[in-house]
Formats: sequence, structure tokens, C-alpha cells
Amino acid sequence: MSGELDEPQAGSSYAGADRRNPEVNRARVPGGVIQRAGALGPRSWIQKVLEQITDSPLHWVTPSEVVPVAVLAVQRYLLEDEPRDIVPKPPRYCYDVTISDGVYQEKCFLDPRLNFLVYKNILKVGIEMKIFRVSCLYNEKRLGQGILCIDNIHCGEEILDIISSATPFRNSAHEEKPERPLRGGKSHYLALWNNEDPYGDIWLTNKQPEEYNFNHTKIISLAHLEMSWTNRRNYPALLVRIMHKSRLRYYGKPNKKMIEPYQSFLEVADSSGTVSVIMWNALCPEWYKCLRVGLVLLLQDYSVKKSFPFRLQPLPVDSQIKLISTMEVCLNLQDPPSNITIIPERQVKSEWRLPKLNHRFITRSELDDMPEKQICDVVGILVFVGRVQRLKKRENSEDFWTYRWIHIADGTSEQPFIVELFSTSQPEIFENICPMTYFMCTQLKVVRNSNQVPKLLYLTTTNESRMFIIGHRGQPYGNNTRIKNFIHWIKTKTDSGEMKNTVIGGYYPYPPVPETFSKYSTSVKGTNRIAAFSMIFYMLHVWCMICQLVFILLLYGGEPKCSNTP
Repeated sequence: MSGELDEPQAGSSYAGADRRNPEVNRARVPGGVIQRAGALGPRSWIQKVLEQITDSPLHWVTPSEVVPVAVLAVQRYLLEDEPRDIVPKPPRYCYDVTISDGVYQEKCFLDPRLNFLVYKNILKVGIEMKIFRVSCLYNEKRLGQGILCIDNIHCGEEILDIISSATPFRNSAHEEKPERPLRGGKSHYLALWNNEDPYGDIWLTNKQPEEYNFNHTKIISLAHLEMSWTNRRNYPALLVRIMHKSRLRYYGKPNKKMIEPYQSFLEVADSSGTVSVIMWNALCPEWYKCLRVGLVLLLQDYSVKKSFPFRLQPLPVDSQIKLISTMEVCLNLQDPPSNITIIPERQVKSEWRLPKLNHRFITRSELDDMPEKQICDVVGILVFVGRVQRLKKRENSEDFWTYRWIHIADGTSEQPFIVELFSTSQPEIFENICPMTYFMCTQLKVVRNSNQVPKLLYLTTTNESRMFIIGHRGQPYGNNTRIKNFIHWIKTKTDSGEMKNTVIGGYYPYPPVPETFSKYSTSVKGTNRIAAFSMIFYMLHVWCMICQLVFILLLYGGEPKCSNTP
């Protein structure tokens, strides 16, 4: 049975940041690193501790003097099995913690026995920490270099207002780009809370459309490729448009020595059909953030293989386009090294007959009549943004999904869209959305259960869901009529009802708990033990709501406002 843990409002990059204080947020820089102003003194406590370890025959010490240090970064990665490990271990994530004593910064390895402090968000960026025991791990791949290991600590309060990046690293190797983990052979860090978000400086964003001379390029249609790929060794170029883009999939394992084990699916189409294109491994950091839905691509030097039988492709946006499910196009940096070119929209010719994007927008008033599992797109204004939470992918696993609940109003109903928003590998949007944002989300699936009390009706993200902030340039929705109607509705509104009812964060149980336990128990059937458990479950929900109301009253000194009140 999967477990569920509440998460801080911060996402993968910025653990423990205070979003309510803009002065604090200005100190934050990419990668979860916080800046620190001022020095604690001319002598380095880090240097003194390293000298103690050097003189110790045990390679561990209890520092003779314990002084507070600032936590500047907490970074996660998958540690490979050591050569001496006979039985492969389950995925084991490790953490590098960057500390500063005001004179130097040092990147340290966190003893895995202390990982629970990260899981509970006790050890996080921006706090003061005291270290009571350290040891030294020698790096066999770098002669003469040791790794400082943190074995025993006490985590203190947040000190964000005094943090700066002015202090240099004691070890200049820690300043190398791209950043690399202290241990193992991995070339990159993972996002702090999930594996789906791109994190770090290996993820490029510098690929731009470029004019291409097609005079000597042979193009093959997807339908023709489907009929002939088994008889070919070399494949002509494909000229296609991106119709869907999936979130990232990380498939790293401790016993598999893959440098960048990532995978991403693109659903591409031309006039003859639509097919899945898979980007593998190191090609993902190079291209994933540069590719967006709607771009036209020229694909060369790709490979083709029989499609995986159990994967469900998203339905084509145009029912007239053939869904090609017998093959997959593979892009990789080797065997052969694939060549990807983004074609500028101004160079796209009408005779190519590339399909246009065709969104499936629905209004909130139409949602009540939508069938279960129907795929749709929505646009509206955010009126509620819940806190970020984690959901364990499997029992006894260290892998989690990150998600949050949001409400979207579009003016067609008194009820908003209720959306279970999982991370879509767009942390720059997922972590920073707030009420009153003009928001669009695609490829959502309808979830409903009319037999449940109260009735269940909400939308949830799929593997191909994408988020957009309305108004940003270069978005694929272009001149869509539904988008124009929504913008017109916003501009013509004279009241501020949505603004008055906006809420961010807080405890949000869904589906909502009935008003009385008798109503709740009617939907729970079974033994007395189940009934007793359901009573406890109901009371926990009620007490969480009460505690939240009391907290709001104490914090703001006024009428509490709940996310589910009109």
C-alpha cells in the first residue's frame, strides 16, 4: 500500500525557502544554494576540523570546538553499488550537503543514517547546523583527495537573512561545472523530492530554430516508414511536428552504471500519421528543455524498433491522422548519433501539410457531463493552490511522486475545476504557481465516482500533461478561440469575487469529509474493525481542519478562510 507524506511548499530546487518574504527569496540562486552575507571570523572551523582528521589514526573525530555552520545546499543522487557488494541493494539515494563557516564552503557527504532528516525536511537549505562528529572517506578515483562525511548533527533554526555566496569553496574542485556528486560515477544530481524534474546545470536551454537547406535532403513520410522500416538499414529524414511531450522518466539503478539514465517520449506527426519518438539517456539533458509542443523538427540518423506492446499512446489531436503503433523512432547520442534540427515556423511550407495543434478545451459547466477517463484541456484563473505533497510510488520504495491540488475557475460555473496536479517535469511552473494566475493545463483525465459520498469529480494529470501560464510568449495555444474567450471574460469582470476567495497552501483533504460521521460511515461497509478504523480516519480529518482554522486565526487574527468555502 503506498504511503503519503506532506511536503514543504518548496519544490525540488529550493528546500525550505520562505515564499512569503520577497527579501528572503532574492537571496536564492539556482540549485538550492542560498547566499550568505558577512563572515563569522577570520579562522575557518572547517579547516581546523580537517586538520584534526588528518592527525587522527581513526579517520574520524569529535570536533574540539563545535560552532554553528550554515547549510547552503542539499543535493540528492543515486549511489551505485560498490564493487564489493555481492547482493544488489534497492535504490539508495545519498545526499551531499554544502556548509559554510563564514570563511570557507565545503561540500560534505551525509551519512545515510541521517537521511531521515532530509525526508522530514529538518535538514534543509538555510538552517543553522552544529556538527558533533565527522569522518573522512577517501576518493579512490582522485588520489590525495578525501571527502568530509557528516556523522552526527543537530539542526537549528533558519538563518536565511544572513546567508551569502561570498565565501569561497575550500576545495576548488567543488566549483567545477557541471556539478558532480562526491561519490559514485553519476555525472549529475537529481531533484530533491522526485526523479521527474530536470535539475542542475546539465540541462541545456540553448537550442534555437535555424534555417535549413532542404535541397539535398531526402524526406520520408511516417506512413511510408511504417511499411518499409524492416527492409532498410539507413532511414531518410523525418519532417514532423511535436504534438505531445511526456514528462521525464528516470530509470537509474544502483547496479547499472549508466551516466544519465533518462527517457522521454515525443508524439510527432506529419500528414500521414503520428508516431512515438523516444529520446534516450544523455540526449535528454541536451534537448528536453529545448523542445516544446508545436515545434517542427527535422530528425536524421535515428533508429527504428518494434514498439513496446503495453504502452498506451495518447490519441491523435486530429481524428483523421493515423495512429502508428507498430514501431517507435529512437533518438540517441550513439548507435547512431541522432541529429535534431528545429525548423523555424516561418520556413514551414503549406505543401508539407503538417498538422496543427488541436486542443480539446472544455468548460467547467461541461465537465459534469464528461465520461470517466475522458482526456481534456482546461484554461482559467487559479483560485486555490495547495501545498506540495509527496506520494510514495511503491511500498518500501524511496521514490515519490510530487503533486498539489489546485482549483481553476473559468466563469461558466460556480464550481471550479478541481485538479490533482502531479509534477510534469516543469518545476519552474509547478513550484511557483499562485492564486490569480491565468493558467492552462493540457491532457487531463476525468476521474469520477457517483457512488461515493460525497460524489467524486476531479481532473488529474497524465504522462503527457503540460502546464502553461497564459500571457507568456511563444506558447503553443496561439490564437485559440477558448483562450480568447477566457481572456475576454477576465477583462470584462467588474467584481473581485475570485480575488476574495483565493487561497494558497493549507491542509486540503480530497474528497471532502462529510459533515457527520453517520454520513461518512454509510459509504464504508465491512467489519467492526473497519468501522472503528474509519472513525479514527474521520476524526483525524476533522482535527486537521480544526487545527488549520486555529492556526490561521492566531497567525492573521481574523476570520479564517477555508479552501472549500464559497
